[in-house]
Amino acid sequence: MKENNNNNNDTFTIAGTNIDAVKRQNERSGMSYNEVKELLAKTTGGHGTGIYSDTNVEEVRKKNQQSMENH
Repeated sequence: MKENNNNNNDTFTIAGTNIDAVKRQNERSGMSYNEVKELLAKTTGGHGTGIYSDTNVEEVRKKNQQSMENH
């Protein structure tokens, strides 16, 4: 449940946590866990990182096939 503080339009939880202040801090805190995973997958590769890949699989297959035919 939330209640609205009319003084500065910030939203607070019942426990008193200022939701808007937490969101502002999160925006300044750097990359999220998923952003870090994506960056690592794109720069270092690894197991299970295919969803982050921007590699054209068909293009690689064609190049591999051409390479095999040339040998």
